[in-house]
Amino acid sequence: MTIRVLLADDHESFRARFRSALETQADLECVADVGDGRAAVAEIVRLRPDVAVLDVRMPGMDGLAAAEAVLSRGDEVKVVFLTTYDDDDSYVYRALRAGASGFCLKSMPVGELFGAIRVAARGDALIDPSVTRRLVSRFTAEAAPVPRSRQLNRLTAREREVLLEVARGHSNAEIAVRLFVGEQTVKTHVSHVLTKLGLRDRVQAAIYAYKNALI
Repeated sequence: MTIRVLLADDHESFRARFRSALETQADLECVADVGDGRAAVAEIVRLRPDVAVLDVRMPGMDGLAAAEAVLSRGDEVKVVFLTTYDDDDSYVYRALRAGASGFCLKSMPVGELFGAIRVAARGDALIDPSVTRRLVSRFTAEAAPVPRSRQLNRLTAREREVLLEVARGHSNAEIAVRLFVGEQTVKTHVSHVLTKLGLRDRVQAAIYAYKNALI
């Protein structure tokens, strides 16, 4: 299956490099690249891509506002954000609440960015570990922990281990290696964790783990 991707970034040179690199991937297709959030919303509505890769900061309507506009409509597009170390973490948290599927640093290798796009297209979520740490540190500093002992008691010992690994930003493949189990087994455990804790995706699971002082 070909994953249809839309890119929104105000740097034309970055868009050109992204599109050129993406064209080398047999399973990825760039259906449009635009320079601001307003154009991104219009093209997402028109083209219905599988994944929208949005720069957090753009002139006019930024990536955050674009994501909120699209996701509030109930569109099935998955949103992956591009961010930098100096981005305000409150932007990231707002986008997370809106339903974003991932956050990637612009400095990351393009192959890893393509991997994040594939993860998002599968309906999962992935955020760079450094972004996770900064985001969760801010969140936990501002929000008082909510006791959830009954929910946590629903998890098996292995499911707790998997939850901790997810919170550290590891992929299913990485968790499988660290816990000496199969990747499909990890996927099953992650599914059970999300269901038992009433969480939407891995991103919410990471926040849950930090908020409840599991890490």
